[in-house]
Amino acid sequence: MKIESMQAQHLAGNGRPTDAQWLLADPDHQMPLPFPQAEAYARQVMALARELPTDGLDVRLGVPYGRHPLHRYDVFGPKNAQDAPVLVFWHGGGWTNGYRGYVSFMAPLVAKLGCILIAPSYRLAPRDRLPAAYEDGLAALRHVFDNAPSFGGCAHRLHLAGHSAGGHLAALIALRQTDARKAGIPAEVVRACLPISGIMDLHHPAPETGSLEQRVYTMVLRKPDDDAAMSPVHWSATSTVPMHLSYGEHDSERVQRTNQELAHRLSQVGAPCSLSIEAGQDHFSTHTALSTPQASWYQRLASILEASAP
Repeated sequence: MKIESMQAQHLAGNGRPTDAQWLLADPDHQMPLPFPQAEAYARQVMALARELPTDGLDVRLGVPYGRHPLHRYDVFGPKNAQDAPVLVFWHGGGWTNGYRGYVSFMAPLVAKLGCILIAPSYRLAPRDRLPAAYEDGLAALRHVFDNAPSFGGCAHRLHLAGHSAGGHLAALIALRQTDARKAGIPAEVVRACLPISGIMDLHHPAPETGSLEQRVYTMVLRKPDDDAAMSPVHWSATSTVPMHLSYGEHDSERVQRTNQELAHRLSQVGAPCSLSIEAGQDHFSTHTALSTPQASWYQRLASILEASAP
């Protein structure tokens, strides 16, 4: 059985949905993507999702973790899993776009590691500005913690990850540990965080007109002075969750610089951290490269899962 038959059967016509239909499959009326590379990436990962074979997987789509239509996550796990480690992976899209379907192509390779993949949706800007997505991330994680045994997962072996904006959210949730505890998520259950190509500092002193940096202030943040609170680099001093940062050799300057800064700050306080640069990859291929089992990110994940095994 393929994801297409489960998620897109409501679309018009008897054949496969078009790219345009697929990108509109979630009823959240997203704004246009900001540039052609982002559009090409979205089409690529959603095409991979349409072709995903789910034989051998336990698939549960659209599990609700709240009242909003985007308070949903998809579960992909090995069949008959018991006490399996869990990977919660947030999609990217600049906090304004994206679907949890961006993540589903990873499911067979994550399951091959004996791990359950959770792909959450979250509220998007500009309708719901940060910290809305961050609050949703905490709510989704709390729901996974409470319900992991129902899909064969171990609530005490949670691993956080995401790409681009999703990497930023994963890191922020891992680092703001007081908020996680208030949300009912014990600190010790989050074993590691593996964000990919995330912007780790949203602050910019003078963003250029029309730039993506300015877009953070005009479209993403609820208030301009939320830029520090919504930046992972500002929460490094009390970190205890092992952080495994990565970005592409040809990633944006801001992604590279802010990951280096976060790694430096974590090292200064003696927090467990690694930083990997993916040779030849750009901002989008750091994620699409995970369609192959040879991706070095999977090797890091496998090592982490092995180390956290009971």
